[in-house]
Amino acid sequence: MRKVSGGAHGGGGGRARRRSGERDPPQASQTRPLLRRRLLWPPLPLPLLLVALAVGTGLYVAWAPGGGGGERGGGEKKGGGVGEAETYRRRSSGGSPERQSQSRQARSLPEAHLRALLEQLDPQRLWGKYLQPLLVERPPGSPGNLKVRKFLEDELRALGAGWQVEVDAFSAPTPLGPVAFANVVATLSPEAPYRLTLACHLDSKLFPPGAPPFLGATDSAVPCALLLELVRALDPQLGRFKDRGAPVTLQLLFLDGEEALKEWGPEDSLYGARHLAQRMEQTPHDFGISEIQAIEIFVLLDLLGARDPIIKSHFPNTAPWFRQLSSIEKRLHRLGLLASHPWEVMYFQPGPPYGAVDDDHTPFLRRGVPILHLIPTPFPAVWHTPADTEANLHPPTVHNLSRILAIFLAEYLGLL
Repeated sequence: MRKVSGGAHGGGGGRARRRSGERDPPQASQTRPLLRRRLLWPPLPLPLLLVALAVGTGLYVAWAPGGGGGERGGGEKKGGGVGEAETYRRRSSGGSPERQSQSRQARSLPEAHLRALLEQLDPQRLWGKYLQPLLVERPPGSPGNLKVRKFLEDELRALGAGWQVEVDAFSAPTPLGPVAFANVVATLSPEAPYRLTLACHLDSKLFPPGAPPFLGATDSAVPCALLLELVRALDPQLGRFKDRGAPVTLQLLFLDGEEALKEWGPEDSLYGARHLAQRMEQTPHDFGISEIQAIEIFVLLDLLGARDPIIKSHFPNTAPWFRQLSSIEKRLHRLGLLASHPWEVMYFQPGPPYGAVDDDHTPFLRRGVPILHLIPTPFPAVWHTPADTEANLHPPTVHNLSRILAIFLAEYLGLL
Protein backbone atom coordinates (compact mmCIF):
# COMPACT_ATOMS: atom_id res chain seq x y z
CA MET A 1 0.00 0.00 0.00
CA ARG A 2 0.97 3.56 -0.23
CA LYS A 3 0.07 5.74 2.67
CA VAL A 4 0.89 9.06 4.17
CA SER A 5 4.50 9.91 4.80
CA GLY A 6 6.05 11.76 7.61
CA GLY A 7 8.17 9.67 9.93
CA ALA A 8 7.01 7.02 12.34
CA HIS A 9 6.54 8.26 15.88
CA GLY A 10 8.98 11.10 15.72
CA GLY A 11 10.77 9.91 12.61
CA GLY A 12 11.60 12.03 9.67
CA GLY A 13 10.45 14.26 7.14
CA GLY A 14 6.75 14.86 6.54
CA ARG A 15 7.10 14.84 2.75
CA ALA A 16 4.92 12.50 0.75
CA ARG A 17 6.85 9.92 -1.16
CA ARG A 18 6.56 6.51 -2.68
CA ARG A 19 7.10 3.63 -0.40
CA SER A 20 10.76 3.00 0.18
CA GLY A 21 12.04 -0.53 0.17
CA GLU A 22 10.01 -1.49 -2.89
CA ARG A 23 13.09 -2.73 -4.73
CA ASP A 24 15.60 -3.42 -1.95
CA PRO A 25 14.94 -5.22 1.33
CA PRO A 26 14.47 -2.75 4.16
CA GLN A 27 16.54 -2.92 7.31
CA ALA A 28 14.68 -3.38 10.56
CA SER A 29 16.90 -0.76 12.20
CA GLN A 30 15.97 2.01 9.80
CA THR A 31 13.53 4.72 10.79
CA ARG A 32 10.44 4.12 8.72
CA PRO A 33 8.40 6.76 6.94
CA LEU A 34 5.32 7.65 8.93
CA LEU A 35 2.55 6.62 6.64
CA ARG A 36 4.06 6.10 3.33
CA ARG A 37 1.99 3.08 2.59
CA ARG A 38 -0.41 5.12 0.68
CA LEU A 39 -0.48 8.68 1.80
CA LEU A 40 -1.31 10.71 -1.22
CA TRP A 41 -0.21 14.16 -0.04
CA PRO A 42 2.01 15.62 2.69
CA PRO A 43 0.50 17.10 5.87
CA LEU A 44 -0.44 20.79 5.71
CA PRO A 45 0.12 23.49 8.34
CA LEU A 46 -2.85 23.55 10.72
CA PRO A 47 -4.52 26.76 9.42
CA LEU A 48 -4.32 25.61 5.82
CA LEU A 49 -5.49 22.15 6.85
CA LEU A 50 -8.59 23.58 8.54
CA VAL A 51 -9.42 25.70 5.49
CA ALA A 52 -8.88 22.70 3.19
CA LEU A 53 -11.09 20.50 5.35
CA ALA A 54 -13.90 23.09 5.34
CA VAL A 55 -13.73 23.56 1.58
CA GLY A 56 -13.41 19.83 0.95
CA THR A 57 -16.41 19.00 3.11
CA GLY A 58 -18.52 21.59 1.31
CA LEU A 59 -17.51 20.27 -2.07
CA TYR A 60 -18.16 16.70 -0.98
CA VAL A 61 -21.69 17.44 0.19
CA ALA A 62 -22.45 19.38 -2.98
CA TRP A 63 -20.88 16.81 -5.29
CA ALA A 64 -21.94 13.53 -3.74
CA PRO A 65 -24.79 11.71 -5.50
CA GLY A 66 -28.07 12.68 -3.96
CA GLY A 67 -26.69 16.04 -2.84
CA GLY A 68 -25.36 14.49 0.40
CA GLY A 69 -28.71 12.94 1.29
CA GLY A 70 -29.70 15.91 3.42
CA GLU A 71 -26.64 15.44 5.64
CA ARG A 72 -24.84 18.18 7.48
CA GLY A 73 -21.57 18.36 9.32
CA GLY A 74 -19.75 15.63 7.44
CA GLY A 75 -22.39 12.95 7.31
CA GLU A 76 -24.21 13.49 10.61
CA LYS A 77 -27.89 14.21 10.15
CA LYS A 78 -29.23 17.37 11.69
CA GLY A 79 -30.21 16.46 15.21
CA GLY A 80 -28.59 13.02 14.88
CA GLY A 81 -26.65 11.52 17.77
CA VAL A 82 -23.84 9.00 18.11
CA GLY A 83 -24.68 5.84 16.24
CA GLU A 84 -26.95 7.37 13.61
CA ALA A 85 -25.70 7.20 10.03
CA GLU A 86 -26.94 7.70 6.53
CA THR A 87 -26.32 4.50 4.59
CA TYR A 88 -26.77 4.94 0.90
CA ARG A 89 -28.72 2.50 -1.18
CA ARG A 90 -27.08 2.98 -4.55
CA ARG A 91 -29.30 2.29 -7.54
CA SER A 92 -28.33 1.69 -11.13
CA SER A 93 -29.69 3.82 -13.90
CA GLY A 94 -32.25 2.56 -16.35
CA GLY A 95 -35.55 3.38 -14.76
CA SER A 96 -34.73 2.53 -11.14
CA PRO A 97 -34.48 5.17 -8.41
CA GLU A 98 -31.13 6.93 -8.31
CA ARG A 99 -30.07 6.73 -4.68
CA GLN A 100 -32.05 6.21 -1.55
CA SER A 101 -30.84 7.26 1.89
CA GLN A 102 -31.75 5.21 4.91
CA SER A 103 -31.03 6.08 8.51
CA ARG A 104 -29.85 3.01 10.39
CA GLN A 105 -30.03 3.58 14.11
CA ALA A 106 -27.61 1.35 15.96
CA ARG A 107 -28.93 0.46 19.38
CA SER A 108 -26.55 0.18 22.32
CA LEU A 109 -26.55 -3.27 23.86
CA PRO A 110 -27.55 -3.51 27.51
CA GLU A 111 -24.59 -4.25 29.73
CA ALA A 112 -25.67 -7.83 30.45
CA HIS A 113 -25.98 -8.63 26.72
CA LEU A 114 -22.71 -6.85 26.00
CA ARG A 115 -20.84 -8.89 28.60
CA ALA A 116 -22.41 -12.14 27.43
CA LEU A 117 -21.44 -11.43 23.85
CA LEU A 118 -17.82 -10.66 24.76
CA GLU A 119 -17.57 -13.95 26.64
CA GLN A 120 -17.95 -15.70 23.29
CA LEU A 121 -14.65 -14.23 22.07
CA ASP A 122 -11.67 -16.49 22.67
CA PRO A 123 -8.22 -14.80 22.67
CA GLN A 124 -6.45 -18.15 22.55
CA ARG A 125 -8.45 -19.22 19.51
CA LEU A 126 -7.75 -15.92 17.77
CA TRP A 127 -4.03 -16.23 18.41
CA GLY A 128 -3.45 -19.95 18.08
CA LYS A 129 -6.04 -21.17 15.58
CA TYR A 130 -6.41 -18.13 13.35
CA LEU A 131 -3.29 -15.97 13.55
CA GLN A 132 -0.55 -18.60 13.59
CA PRO A 133 -1.39 -20.19 10.20
CA LEU A 134 -1.30 -16.73 8.60
CA LEU A 135 2.22 -15.87 9.77
CA VAL A 136 3.99 -17.19 6.68
CA GLU A 137 5.44 -15.52 3.61
CA ARG A 138 2.47 -15.25 1.27
CA PRO A 139 3.09 -13.04 -1.79
CA PRO A 140 0.68 -13.64 -4.68
CA GLY A 141 1.19 -16.90 -6.54
CA SER A 142 3.42 -18.39 -3.84
CA PRO A 143 2.89 -21.70 -2.00
CA GLY A 144 2.36 -19.72 1.21
CA ASN A 145 -0.32 -17.62 -0.43
CA LEU A 146 -2.17 -20.72 -1.63
CA LYS A 147 -1.88 -22.31 1.81
CA VAL A 148 -3.34 -19.23 3.49
CA ARG A 149 -6.15 -18.94 0.98
CA LYS A 150 -7.12 -22.61 1.48
CA PHE A 151 -7.02 -22.10 5.24
CA LEU A 152 -9.39 -19.14 4.97
CA GLU A 153 -11.76 -21.08 2.73
CA ASP A 154 -11.85 -24.09 5.05
CA GLU A 155 -12.46 -22.05 8.19
CA LEU A 156 -15.24 -20.00 6.61
CA ARG A 157 -16.98 -23.07 5.18
CA ALA A 158 -16.85 -24.78 8.58
CA LEU A 159 -18.93 -22.08 10.28
CA GLY A 160 -22.33 -23.21 11.44
CA ALA A 161 -24.18 -20.15 10.13
CA GLY A 162 -23.71 -21.40 6.57
CA TRP A 163 -21.73 -18.91 4.49
CA GLN A 164 -21.45 -18.81 0.72
CA VAL A 165 -17.69 -18.89 0.09
CA GLU A 166 -16.37 -18.05 -3.38
CA VAL A 167 -12.85 -17.83 -4.79
CA ASP A 168 -12.39 -14.95 -7.21
CA ALA A 169 -9.39 -16.29 -9.12
CA PHE A 170 -7.78 -14.38 -11.99
CA SER A 171 -4.47 -13.64 -13.68
CA ALA A 172 -3.15 -10.13 -14.19
CA PRO A 173 -0.11 -8.58 -15.87
CA THR A 174 2.49 -7.28 -13.41
CA PRO A 175 6.04 -5.91 -13.67
CA LEU A 176 7.15 -9.51 -13.05
CA GLY A 177 4.96 -10.94 -15.81
CA PRO A 178 1.54 -12.59 -15.46
CA VAL A 179 0.70 -13.55 -11.88
CA ALA A 180 -2.19 -15.62 -10.53
CA PHE A 181 -4.29 -13.96 -7.82
CA ALA A 182 -7.31 -15.15 -5.84
CA ASN A 183 -9.66 -13.24 -3.54
CA VAL A 184 -11.83 -15.06 -1.01
CA VAL A 185 -15.40 -13.71 -0.81
CA ALA A 186 -17.72 -14.94 1.95
CA THR A 187 -21.35 -13.79 2.11
CA LEU A 188 -23.71 -14.83 4.89
CA SER A 189 -26.96 -14.34 2.94
CA PRO A 190 -26.27 -13.69 -0.76
CA GLU A 191 -29.96 -13.04 -1.41
CA ALA A 192 -30.14 -10.17 1.10
CA PRO A 193 -30.55 -6.77 -0.59
CA TYR A 194 -27.64 -5.04 1.16
CA ARG A 195 -24.32 -5.84 2.79
CA LEU A 196 -22.05 -4.68 5.55
CA THR A 197 -18.70 -5.59 4.03
CA LEU A 198 -15.55 -6.15 6.10
CA ALA A 199 -12.27 -6.47 4.21
CA CYS A 200 -8.54 -7.06 4.65
CA HIS A 201 -5.72 -8.30 2.42
CA LEU A 202 -4.35 -11.82 2.62
CA ASP A 203 -1.04 -11.37 0.76
CA SER A 204 2.31 -10.26 2.14
CA LYS A 205 4.84 -8.02 0.45
CA LEU A 206 7.35 -9.60 -1.91
CA PHE A 207 11.01 -8.82 -1.22
CA PRO A 208 14.00 -9.84 -3.38
CA PRO A 209 15.60 -13.26 -3.00
CA GLY A 210 17.96 -13.36 -0.05
CA ALA A 211 16.08 -10.74 1.94
CA PRO A 212 14.98 -11.62 5.47
CA PRO A 213 11.53 -13.21 5.57
CA PHE A 214 8.63 -10.78 5.72
CA LEU A 215 5.63 -12.23 7.58
CA GLY A 216 3.44 -9.12 7.66
CA ALA A 217 1.98 -9.69 11.13
CA THR A 218 0.23 -6.32 11.19
CA ASP A 219 0.21 -6.22 7.38
CA SER A 220 -2.29 -7.93 7.39
CA ALA A 221 -2.25 -11.24 9.24
CA VAL A 222 -3.85 -9.74 12.35
CA PRO A 223 -6.76 -8.12 10.43
CA CYS A 224 -7.48 -11.46 8.72
CA ALA A 225 -7.37 -13.30 12.06
CA LEU A 226 -9.67 -10.69 13.61
CA LEU A 227 -12.31 -11.26 10.92
CA LEU A 228 -12.16 -15.03 11.42
CA GLU A 229 -12.48 -14.72 15.18
CA LEU A 230 -15.39 -12.29 14.91
CA VAL A 231 -17.51 -14.55 12.72
CA ARG A 232 -16.55 -17.65 14.72
CA ALA A 233 -17.42 -16.01 18.05
CA LEU A 234 -20.70 -14.61 16.73
CA ASP A 235 -21.60 -17.75 14.78
CA PRO A 236 -24.76 -18.61 16.81
CA GLN A 237 -26.11 -15.07 16.55
CA LEU A 238 -25.24 -14.82 12.86
CA GLY A 239 -27.06 -18.08 12.18
CA ARG A 240 -30.25 -16.79 13.81
CA PHE A 241 -29.78 -13.44 12.08
CA LYS A 242 -29.57 -15.20 8.72
CA ASP A 243 -32.74 -17.17 9.45
CA ARG A 244 -34.63 -13.92 10.12
CA GLY A 245 -34.06 -12.80 6.54
CA ALA A 246 -32.80 -9.33 7.46
CA PRO A 247 -32.43 -6.84 4.58
CA VAL A 248 -28.72 -6.38 5.26
CA THR A 249 -26.22 -9.22 5.61
CA LEU A 250 -22.55 -9.57 6.47
CA GLN A 251 -19.87 -10.05 3.83
CA LEU A 252 -16.14 -10.70 4.25
CA LEU A 253 -13.49 -9.97 1.61
CA PHE A 254 -9.97 -11.37 1.86
CA LEU A 255 -8.20 -9.55 -0.95
CA ASP A 256 -5.08 -10.75 -2.74
CA GLY A 257 -2.36 -8.64 -4.35
CA GLU A 258 -2.70 -5.50 -2.26
CA GLU A 259 1.06 -5.02 -2.14
CA ALA A 260 3.14 -3.79 -5.06
CA LEU A 261 5.29 -6.49 -6.62
CA LYS A 262 7.96 -3.99 -7.65
CA GLU A 263 7.08 -0.31 -7.09
CA TRP A 264 3.79 1.13 -5.89
CA GLY A 265 1.70 2.63 -8.66
CA PRO A 266 -1.78 2.49 -10.17
CA GLU A 267 -0.89 -0.60 -12.20
CA ASP A 268 1.27 -2.28 -9.56
CA SER A 269 -0.89 -2.48 -6.44
CA LEU A 270 -4.40 -3.37 -5.30
CA TYR A 271 -4.68 -6.18 -7.85
CA GLY A 272 -7.39 -8.09 -6.03
CA ALA A 273 -9.40 -5.03 -5.00
CA ARG A 274 -9.32 -3.56 -8.51
CA HIS A 275 -10.45 -6.84 -10.06
CA LEU A 276 -13.19 -7.53 -7.53
CA ALA A 277 -14.59 -3.99 -7.56
CA GLN A 278 -14.90 -4.13 -11.35
CA ARG A 279 -16.48 -7.57 -11.24
CA MET A 280 -18.99 -6.53 -8.58
CA GLU A 281 -19.84 -3.40 -10.55
CA GLN A 282 -20.68 -5.55 -13.56
CA THR A 283 -22.58 -8.28 -11.67
CA PRO A 284 -26.34 -7.73 -11.27
CA HIS A 285 -27.84 -8.10 -7.81
CA ASP A 286 -31.53 -7.83 -7.01
CA PHE A 287 -33.73 -4.73 -7.05
CA GLY A 288 -32.08 -3.28 -10.14
CA ILE A 289 -28.69 -2.76 -8.53
CA SER A 290 -25.25 -4.28 -8.94
CA GLU A 291 -23.33 -6.19 -6.29
CA ILE A 292 -21.16 -3.19 -5.57
CA GLN A 293 -24.22 -0.99 -5.11
CA ALA A 294 -25.47 -3.44 -2.48
CA ILE A 295 -22.60 -2.52 -0.14
CA GLU A 296 -23.90 -0.21 2.59
CA ILE A 297 -20.47 0.33 4.13
CA PHE A 298 -17.06 -1.08 3.19
CA VAL A 299 -14.98 -1.45 6.38
CA LEU A 300 -11.29 -2.00 5.64
CA LEU A 301 -8.95 -3.28 8.37
CA ASP A 302 -5.22 -2.82 7.85
CA LEU A 303 -1.95 -2.53 9.78
CA LEU A 304 -3.52 -3.54 13.09
CA GLY A 305 -1.81 -5.32 15.96
CA ALA A 306 0.83 -2.93 17.28
CA ARG A 307 0.46 -1.18 20.63
CA ASP A 308 -1.75 1.92 20.96
CA PRO A 309 -2.88 2.51 17.36
CA ILE A 310 -4.23 5.94 16.48
CA ILE A 311 -7.17 5.50 14.11
CA LYS A 312 -8.90 8.49 12.52
CA SER A 313 -12.05 8.98 10.48
CA HIS A 314 -11.20 9.50 6.80
CA PHE A 315 -14.60 10.09 5.17
CA PRO A 316 -17.45 12.41 6.21
CA ASN A 317 -20.28 10.10 5.13
CA THR A 318 -19.12 7.32 7.50
CA ALA A 319 -18.04 9.60 10.36
CA PRO A 320 -21.13 8.68 12.44
CA TRP A 321 -20.12 5.02 12.32
CA PHE A 322 -16.57 5.94 13.29
CA ARG A 323 -18.04 7.75 16.28
CA GLN A 324 -19.99 4.59 17.06
CA LEU A 325 -16.68 2.70 17.28
CA SER A 326 -15.28 5.40 19.55
CA SER A 327 -18.39 5.23 21.72
CA ILE A 328 -18.05 1.46 22.04
CA GLU A 329 -14.40 1.81 23.02
CA LYS A 330 -15.34 4.29 25.76
CA ARG A 331 -18.18 2.10 27.02
CA LEU A 332 -15.94 -0.96 27.26
CA HIS A 333 -13.24 1.05 28.99
CA ARG A 334 -15.68 2.38 31.61
CA LEU A 335 -16.86 -1.18 32.27
CA GLY A 336 -13.27 -2.39 32.74
CA LEU A 337 -13.52 -4.69 29.72
CA LEU A 338 -10.39 -3.53 27.88
CA ALA A 339 -6.89 -4.58 28.94
CA SER A 340 -3.80 -2.34 29.02
CA HIS A 341 -6.03 0.55 28.00
CA PRO A 342 -5.39 3.70 30.05
CA TRP A 343 -8.12 6.31 29.72
CA GLU A 344 -5.78 8.69 27.91
CA VAL A 345 -4.99 6.05 25.26
CA MET A 346 -7.89 5.86 22.82
CA TYR A 347 -7.64 3.96 19.55
CA PHE A 348 -10.49 5.73 17.74
CA GLN A 349 -9.63 9.40 18.04
CA PRO A 350 -11.41 12.52 16.80
CA GLY A 351 -9.75 15.07 14.57
CA PRO A 352 -8.65 15.16 10.94
CA PRO A 353 -6.63 12.26 9.51
CA TYR A 354 -2.95 12.71 8.87
CA GLY A 355 -3.55 12.47 5.14
CA ALA A 356 -5.14 10.38 2.41
CA VAL A 357 -4.17 6.72 2.29
CA ASP A 358 -4.28 4.66 -0.90
CA ASP A 359 -5.42 1.18 0.06
CA ASP A 360 -7.75 -1.64 -0.93
CA HIS A 361 -10.77 0.59 -0.41
CA THR A 362 -9.78 2.90 -3.29
CA PRO A 363 -11.37 0.97 -6.20
CA PHE A 364 -14.61 0.76 -4.20
CA LEU A 365 -14.49 4.40 -3.17
CA ARG A 366 -14.18 5.44 -6.81
CA ARG A 367 -17.43 3.58 -7.49
CA GLY A 368 -19.33 5.45 -4.79
CA VAL A 369 -19.12 2.94 -1.93
CA PRO A 370 -19.08 4.51 1.58
CA ILE A 371 -15.75 3.65 3.25
CA LEU A 372 -14.78 3.18 6.88
CA HIS A 373 -10.99 2.80 6.88
CA LEU A 374 -9.60 1.32 10.10
CA ILE A 375 -5.88 1.90 9.74
CA PRO A 376 -3.51 3.49 12.26
CA THR A 377 -1.73 6.69 11.33
CA PRO A 378 1.16 6.88 11.86
CA PHE A 379 1.83 3.36 10.64
CA PRO A 380 3.43 0.85 13.00
CA ALA A 381 7.18 1.37 13.26
CA VAL A 382 7.71 -2.17 11.91
CA TRP A 383 5.83 -1.45 8.69
CA HIS A 384 7.50 -3.12 5.69
CA THR A 385 10.43 -4.36 7.74
CA PRO A 386 11.41 -7.92 8.73
CA ALA A 387 10.43 -6.88 12.27
CA ASP A 388 6.71 -7.07 11.42
CA THR A 389 6.45 -10.36 13.29
CA GLU A 390 4.42 -11.93 16.07
CA ALA A 391 7.07 -10.83 18.59
CA ASN A 392 6.26 -7.18 17.92
CA LEU A 393 2.50 -7.48 18.22
CA HIS A 394 0.70 -6.31 21.34
CA PRO A 395 -1.80 -9.03 22.33
CA PRO A 396 -3.93 -6.79 24.60
CA THR A 397 -4.46 -4.33 21.74
CA VAL A 398 -5.41 -7.15 19.35
CA HIS A 399 -7.92 -8.55 21.82
CA ASN A 400 -9.30 -5.10 22.65
CA LEU A 401 -9.93 -4.48 18.95
CA SER A 402 -11.73 -7.82 18.66
CA ARG A 403 -14.03 -6.74 21.50
CA ILE A 404 -14.77 -3.32 20.02
CA LEU A 405 -15.46 -4.78 16.59
CA ALA A 406 -17.66 -7.57 17.96
CA ILE A 407 -19.93 -5.04 19.65
CA PHE A 408 -19.92 -2.87 16.53
CA LEU A 409 -21.13 -5.80 14.41
CA ALA A 410 -23.77 -6.82 16.93
CA GLU A 411 -25.13 -3.28 17.19
CA TYR A 412 -24.98 -2.50 13.46
CA LEU A 413 -26.75 -5.71 12.46
CA GLY A 414 -29.01 -5.92 15.52
CA LEU A 415 -27.81 -9.42 16.42
CA LEU A 416 -29.21 -9.38 19.98
